Amino acid sequence: MAAPDSTRRMFLGRLPLPERNYLADALRTETVGGVLLLLAAIVALIWANTPLGDSYTSVQDFHLGPASLGLDLSVQHWAADGLLAVFFFVAGIELKRELVAGELRDPQAAALPVIAAICGMAMPALVYLLVTTAGGGSTDGWAVPTATDIAFALAVLAVIGTSLPSALRAFLLTLAVVDDLFAILIIAVFFTEDLNFAALGGAFAALAVFWFLLRKQVRGWYVYVPLALVIWGLMYNSGVHATIAGVAMGLMLRCTRRDGEQHSPGEQIEHLVRPLSAGLAVPLFALFSAGVTVGGDALGHVFTRPETLGVLLGLVVGKAIGIFGGTWLAARFTSAQLNPDLAWPDVFAVASLAGIGFTVSLLIGELAFEGDAALTDEIKASVLVGSLIAAVLACILLKLRVRTYQSLYAEEERDDDLDGIPDIYEQDNPEYHLRMAAIYEEKAAEHRRRAQVAGASRDGGDSPA
Repeated sequence: MAAPDSTRRMFLGRLPLPERNYLADALRTETVGGVLLLLAAIVALIWANTPLGDSYTSVQDFHLGPASLGLDLSVQHWAADGLLAVFFFVAGIELKRELVAGELRDPQAAALPVIAAICGMAMPALVYLLVTTAGGGSTDGWAVPTATDIAFALAVLAVIGTSLPSALRAFLLTLAVVDDLFAILIIAVFFTEDLNFAALGGAFAALAVFWFLLRKQVRGWYVYVPLALVIWGLMYNSGVHATIAGVAMGLMLRCTRRDGEQHSPGEQIEHLVRPLSAGLAVPLFALFSAGVTVGGDALGHVFTRPETLGVLLGLVVGKAIGIFGGTWLAARFTSAQLNPDLAWPDVFAVASLAGIGFTVSLLIGELAFEGDAALTDEIKASVLVGSLIAAVLACILLKLRVRTYQSLYAEEERDDDLDGIPDIYEQDNPEYHLRMAAIYEEKAAEHRRRAQVAGASRDGGDSPA
């Protein structure tokens, strides 16, 4: 009877050491960026809801850029189309890495998080459509509650001090990566304006040059940065959302390591660009997008207007039910077996945390209701309120199991032999046990030596002078 169980794949089990190290480095940067994102959102809300609110609007609407190139854009527009291209560039690298070296490279292992992410996007959209159809509202915003903001979610974890085990953090990151992929597809398919085929052709030609230079291993930021700006500008003028340029370039980078390489080119560039994305691009986007008026009328509309209520319920209810339900069904009908150290309520807590849909939700809200400034602001308010409710709910659920998480996290991080490798990854290695035996013997010898010195001191003190 035990044989079938032994062949079942572990869900939320221990990560391979290289994957764990990569995850720790990536999430450390995203957590710092998430805290900056929270601060930027708070500053934007305060700025927009004080007597200085007129200056906030003036800065948002200030135009700059070469009009001859079709790039005379407002500051808010530059933040949404320009700065978020950096964010989606990193998302493209993450997706490429996950596909060739991470959790998504094995179709069987990838099936569960992919199904969970798809359900976690389909259910919020369905909730939105049901609410707006029943209330007679516009269905244009169906995509707004489908996105997850990984930086915001990690910032919440940092604030509440919950040290999630690496498997849960990896699950959350994989969900966000797949989520970003489908958000990219949604933006490209449903929010593409009238196409300028000349500009689109130029963008594809420039991307081909970008790919060719990468294959020829041409090095130098002074080559790629100007080329990236050309690709972005052409993509923007083509009518396709400019952030797609960032994704396309990220997907072209090689993310597998060759002999003698400690890091692949994609990993190296991600390591350099991720702080720029998390620490500058995304917080600035939040600063110029999250500043909505949240007076009594606006908050009242969040809970009464079909469009805003649909977004709120999609984030809070749709995300949690979609991700948890998809995960449970996938595990139920496949060979996956939940890690015995964890429980299904842990999965539901992470699913609730994924209801924080800040950055991309704000972007899609702007695209979906472009031309209706009042409704756009109310949709943004519903994103903020929904993300806040999802964060509070997730905090409560995670705090209920915080001791379990801290115990698992401490076990993962324990490194008694101080060799830089967590002991849990060395327990099956005979050399590890020899090192540990030597360490314990050295400590015992030191303890005996101190005991002898202490005994000699006491004897000396009792002897006559």
